[in-house]
Amino acid sequence: MKVTLNTNGMSELDELCIQTIRFLSMEGVQAANSGHPGMPMGMAAAAYAIWTKHMKHNPKNPKWFNRDRFVLSAGHGSMLLYSMLYLTGYDLALDELKQFRQWGSRTPGHPEFGMTPGVEVTTGPLGQGLGNAVGMAIAEKYLAARYNKPGFDLFDYDTFVIAGDGCLQEGVSSEASSLAGHLGLDNLIVIYDDNHITIDGNTSLSFTEDRAKRYEAYGWYVQVVPGDGTDIGALEKAIENAKAEKERPSIICFQSLIGYGSPNFEDSHKAHGSPLGADEIKLIKKNFGWDPEKSFEVPAEVAEHMGKSVAHGEKLEKISSDKFAEYAKQFPELAKEIKDALAGKTSVNIDDILPEFEAGSSVATRVASGKTLNAIMPSLPMVLGGSADLTPSNNTWFDGAEDFQKDTPGGRYIRYGVREHAMAAVMNGIAVSGLLRPYGGTFFCFSDYMRPAVRIAALSHYPTTFVFTHDSIGLGEDGPTHQPVEHLAALRCIPNLVTFRPADANETTQAWKWTLEQNTQPVALCLTRQGLPVLDQAKYGSAAEGVARGAYAVIAEDKPDVLLIATGSEVQLAMEAAEVLAGDGIKSQVVSMPSWELFEKQDQAYKDSVLPPSVKGRVGIEAAVEQGWHKWIGDNGKFIGMSGFGASAPFKVCFENFGITTANIVAAAKETIS
Repeated sequence: MKVTLNTNGMSELDELCIQTIRFLSMEGVQAANSGHPGMPMGMAAAAYAIWTKHMKHNPKNPKWFNRDRFVLSAGHGSMLLYSMLYLTGYDLALDELKQFRQWGSRTPGHPEFGMTPGVEVTTGPLGQGLGNAVGMAIAEKYLAARYNKPGFDLFDYDTFVIAGDGCLQEGVSSEASSLAGHLGLDNLIVIYDDNHITIDGNTSLSFTEDRAKRYEAYGWYVQVVPGDGTDIGALEKAIENAKAEKERPSIICFQSLIGYGSPNFEDSHKAHGSPLGADEIKLIKKNFGWDPEKSFEVPAEVAEHMGKSVAHGEKLEKISSDKFAEYAKQFPELAKEIKDALAGKTSVNIDDILPEFEAGSSVATRVASGKTLNAIMPSLPMVLGGSADLTPSNNTWFDGAEDFQKDTPGGRYIRYGVREHAMAAVMNGIAVSGLLRPYGGTFFCFSDYMRPAVRIAALSHYPTTFVFTHDSIGLGEDGPTHQPVEHLAALRCIPNLVTFRPADANETTQAWKWTLEQNTQPVALCLTRQGLPVLDQAKYGSAAEGVARGAYAVIAEDKPDVLLIATGSEVQLAMEAAEVLAGDGIKSQVVSMPSWELFEKQDQAYKDSVLPPSVKGRVGIEAAVEQGWHKWIGDNGKFIGMSGFGASAPFKVCFENFGITTANIVAAAKETIS
């Protein structure tokens, strides 16, 4: 096919490939009658240059550990990514492009991790992908620092990002970019699709700061490529400059035209979120010399040329694999760590390194978490910790931990600063490294800031661990702005997120054990500020068995009269109430329920042993709002907890005035069985 060159720095064959990417993208959107054609059309040339001339990747093994990463932070342009994946030889058929956004297809409206081979992270909520990319870059820096040896650069990959105006407007990208600049992540290269268009219209409506100067202030290496998205020679030079930069992350402000080549919709917000229409597509094709009656056409020379990515990628991975084989001979212990991590295993038996806490002592679960980390982290080199500027409060630091900084990339503790939004997104990026496990802490009430990333982690099955301390009105004097009341309900309604609220120190250690021994779900650990009595496991239920099953009887009774079901700090109140009730001849089965999600997964026989269905008298106790508790206490049960916000006062005063007391539990229990 004879084509007219429209792209500077490209050959006639390159131009034909770019047009193919552009047309596949707009046709996929048209077939779905839904989607965003403009961005893929404007950035087709840039994507082609990145994928075929600068990225090292193997389409036949999307999980090769030293591949370059590509993040489409502007996830609404997903057809651009799907077109690239198909044309370069990933396991994605042309029929999948034709089924864009349809039930059962592997081409959802926004890229989803684990669904489409070659999709590195789930993107769509703008800015999250850029935050993820910062985490990916951190992961490479740490892995290189720990494992690379002279002559063995096992880890030397770059992370490429295409981000749009929306990504740069979202606050999470500001936080993440600031952190990346501080850390000097020179392995991060962002191509900013500067097309000046969002859904409402031109960005001049609301977004007028100098983005280049903004990123210079963050400490980034900034380059500007002006024009209409066709000066790929200049873009390639900018990418080479970015690769050569060894002190700073890079952003290339690449000016483009949304809907490039569309006679009626080029450079218009109308090309952003709606199909162009069959007539417009025919007109575009005719103008470029293509047959307007054919759809999803891939010229043979394009298929052959872009298909060479497979052989090239296999060659690159073979070199990497041979290098690792020799590395394993010289550094067998380090190689084993890598192999175990790739297999989703820890290099040690967690049980052998868990601490135990003495019954009768008083330990806040945040403190127990910190002591657990002190015990286990020296043996878990693939786990990185951190906190959003609350390290002493979250107890997330561990003895001997070195900070991850620009000059100490082998450090395992990340100082995220007051950046909860970015911390969660960055941790997700670390989690998709395929090797590393991240955890990061903040106050539970600030989980609201992190919710978009927590939700994406759950949707995508990232093994990210969110450490939330100060878990209730029990934090006391900081008052209602910092006292979480609705947050447990808010987390529990997120599918695939496992939430733990342990009742004592030993439940806390077991929650960490469960978290680290699985790698398919994110976990939220909700921990107390105030001290809690450590339960006597010889007298009461075993935390080792009970936590992994989500709930267990800490005081078991044969044919109980009432069930007292509690989580966290309120388990002790339930136990005190059971003692009072026993004095009145009422038998209470006290249930600690640290994880609703894990309990729901148990077989019915176990559930019935913990919550006997014949027992109608039930009381739920939790210093949080009631939402969700009806599933455990039924319509006739009683709930002791919060019905509004907290107050600023010592925690015991708060519990007393909000009615979360032993006396009220006793009264509620008697009422349910009267």
